[in-house]
Amino acid sequence: MNLIKIFLIVFMVIGSLSSPLVVLGEPAGTGNPIGSPSGTGNPLGDPDGTGNPAGNSTSTSSVSGRIKNPIKVDNIQDFIKTVLEGILRIAIPIVVLAIIYSGFLFVKARGNEKELATAKDALLYTLIGAAVLLGSWAIAQIIADTVLSL
Repeated sequence: MNLIKIFLIVFMVIGSLSSPLVVLGEPAGTGNPIGSPSGTGNPLGDPDGTGNPAGNSTSTSSVSGRIKNPIKVDNIQDFIKTVLEGILRIAIPIVVLAIIYSGFLFVKARGNEKELATAKDALLYTLIGAAVLLGSWAIAQIIADTVLSL
């Protein structure tokens, strides 16, 4: 059980340290960095983003203030499908690791009834979790197909 706790703590620490890189990541030359004094996209006061503080440049690039949709869906069915696909991409490797961990528990038990019961419970809960994940995907597909056929 301590191995699962350690795995979860390591996963949370790595996730919390890497999430600002993903959330605040922006391609060079696009957008408006936080802390920009005049809303120009440059903390040094460059009005057109060309490196010239006077702003007398022949550059024709403009920065729009619109936020782009990263998910690129137009309706709720596609949104739910996209979210479930993301959850499944993360959860399936975790289920595989949990099944492997359950196998190690069975090997470690070596006939001890109490440890065998713990290993059986771990495997059972892992399989129930996998069934819930796959069941949610199947239910979402059935609902989406039913709604689209109407």
